[in-house]
Amino acid sequence: MKVGARNLITDVKGLYVGNADDATLKSGSTVLVGDKPFTAAVSVMGGAPGTRETDMLAPDKLVSEIDAIVLSGGSAYGLDAASGVMDGLRAKGRGFQVAEALIPLVSSAILFDLLNGGKKDWVHNPYRTLGVQALENASENFSLGSIGAGMGALSGTLKGGLGSASIVLDSGHTVGALVASNPFGAVAHQSGHFWAAPWEVDGEFGGLGVAPMGDPLAKPVSFKMQGFSEKGNTTIAIVATDAVLDKAQATRMATVAQDGMARAILPSHTPVDGDLVFAAATGAVPLTDTVVDPMMIGHAAAICLSRAIARSIFEATPADGDILTTWQQKYG
Repeated sequence: MKVGARNLITDVKGLYVGNADDATLKSGSTVLVGDKPFTAAVSVMGGAPGTRETDMLAPDKLVSEIDAIVLSGGSAYGLDAASGVMDGLRAKGRGFQVAEALIPLVSSAILFDLLNGGKKDWVHNPYRTLGVQALENASENFSLGSIGAGMGALSGTLKGGLGSASIVLDSGHTVGALVASNPFGAVAHQSGHFWAAPWEVDGEFGGLGVAPMGDPLAKPVSFKMQGFSEKGNTTIAIVATDAVLDKAQATRMATVAQDGMARAILPSHTPVDGDLVFAAATGAVPLTDTVVDPMMIGHAAAICLSRAIARSIFEATPADGDILTTWQQKYG
């Protein structure tokens, strides 16, 4: 398996990621933006999603391309990060033109991190400002772990975080994933082995190999008994490619990528998770086979998402007031 030069979603040329966060708040926001609008779609499989401007991504809706996607902490408050991104894009002259009106098109999703030990007694919603800052920070290079939308994320038994990964296919298409991992379920066996281990590349999340399966119900039950079941949940992700995809093909890519979430989190797509995957296609590289290429792109997206989820937990770092330990503290 060949990964891109950065092993990040920004190996898809023309895409950039920006992060902004507040350590006292224990939360943050992440934006994916292109150097031009891109085709986008979404698949929602969790039972408790929080979203903004996702209906317009359906294949039968008018708009064919959008300007940015935002992932944010903050539960419903975090949806306001997209307002900050809209402000920044409008200032740059980006958006959908309707006569003299300019409307940046920004889709977003949030995770619940309001009970993670951070200070949440704000008077004014901080997420709009975080959205502005995230857009200003957009770059091809960015850090993983406790940053951006992953700043205050928690997995079932370990601190969560922000993760990314990429694959370059033999067809010449590049595929990448970006994820803020905050699931109800566990991402690793009690031994520390990640469920995503079969797809690991070059020890990118510890190189421990495949976990012993044991009882597949043991970890979620143990988690509930620890009393953390009310801390909040949701894993939100973006998978991207440089392929030419229409909205229907991008929707299939997002749907197939959900398999990657199911492989990396046990259990996933629960009633208390808002699990969601956006897809983005920049359209730089044509398809040579309209059946095989999209099939392989979807398969690669699922693999990238599994790896990105494991990397998000592997790269998390400790901070004052944490209510869960990091993978590195426990197993590193």
